Amino acid sequence: MASASTKRVIYAALIGNSLIAVTKFAAASFTGSAAMLSEAVHSLVDTGNQLLMLYGVCRAARPADTAHPFGYAMELYFWTFVVAILIFAGGASVSIYQGVDKIGNPHAVTNVAVNYAVLGLAMIFEAVAWVIAYREFRRIEGRRGIFNAVRRSKDPTVFTVLFEDTAAMAGLIVAMIGLYLAEALDMPVLDGVASIAIGVILALTAALLAYECKGLLIGEGAHPETVRGIEEIVDADPRIKQTNEILNMHLGPTDVLLNLSLDSTGDIDADSVEAAISELEIEIKCRFPEINRIFIEAQSVAGHRRALRSARTGDTPEG
Repeated sequence: MASASTKRVIYAALIGNSLIAVTKFAAASFTGSAAMLSEAVHSLVDTGNQLLMLYGVCRAARPADTAHPFGYAMELYFWTFVVAILIFAGGASVSIYQGVDKIGNPHAVTNVAVNYAVLGLAMIFEAVAWVIAYREFRRIEGRRGIFNAVRRSKDPTVFTVLFEDTAAMAGLIVAMIGLYLAEALDMPVLDGVASIAIGVILALTAALLAYECKGLLIGEGAHPETVRGIEEIVDADPRIKQTNEILNMHLGPTDVLLNLSLDSTGDIDADSVEAAISELEIEIKCRFPEINRIFIEAQSVAGHRRALRSARTGDTPEG
C-alpha cells in the first residue's frame, strides 16, 4: 500500500503536468512549433499516467477476499506497466510522427518568444516535481547509486514519477535547443529534429520502466539482506537443525510473502516444534515488518528432497 508521502509525489506531478499541458497546447497552437506540440502531448500523457497510478494505488489498497486471498497489492505493478506502454504509444510515437511531418513539411515557427517563456515556466514546474520525487525516492532507498536504487526499489510509483520528470526535463531542454537553432540558423527542420529527439527520449524511458515493472509484475524476491537476516534468525535457534528452503516474493511494495521449510533437531517433541515455529514467525515479522505472511513447515531434509524430486519428475513420493 502506498504511503501518504508517495501519494504526495504523484499529486505534485499530476498538478504540475496538468498546468503545463494546457499551457503547452496553447503555445503550440499559437506558434506552430512541432517540438512544442510534442512537449504538450508528453505532458498530457504524463497527466494521464499520474491518474492511472493513483487508480492503481486505490485498487492495490483493497483488502483480500476469497477471489484474491493474498490481496490486490500487485495491481499497482500492473497499472505502472500500463503507464510505461502509454509513454511509448502516446508520447514517443506521437512525438516522432510530429517530427517526421515537420521535417517533410518545414515551416518557420512564429512568436518564438512565447515558446521560450512557456518552456522556461515548464522547467520550473518540472524541477519542483522532480525534487519532490527525488527526495522521496532517496528517503526510501537511501544513498545508493540511482540505477542500483531503481533495481532495488519495489515501489514503482516513486521511480516512475522520477523517470517521467527526468525525461520531461530532458525533453524541455531538447525543445529549447531545437527552437533556438531553428531560428538562429533559419532551418525549420531542426524543430522537427528536436521533436524526434524528444520521442526517442520518451521511448527509452518507456523501455526502462517496462523492464523494471515486468520484474515486479512476474514476482521479485525480497532484498538479499532481508533473506540473510531471515537465515540468521533461523540459524540462531538451537531447535532448528537446518533450513531446507526459503521462498519469498513481493506481493506489493511493503507486502512480502515468505515460505520456510525447516528441519528441527531430533530431540524435541511436536509441541516444541510448534512453539519454535510460532516464535520464529513473531521474531521475523518484528525485524522485517514488510513480511506480512509467513508459512513455515517442519520437514526433514530427506523428506524435503523427496518432495522436490517428486515435483520435478511428476511421480508420487512413494514412487
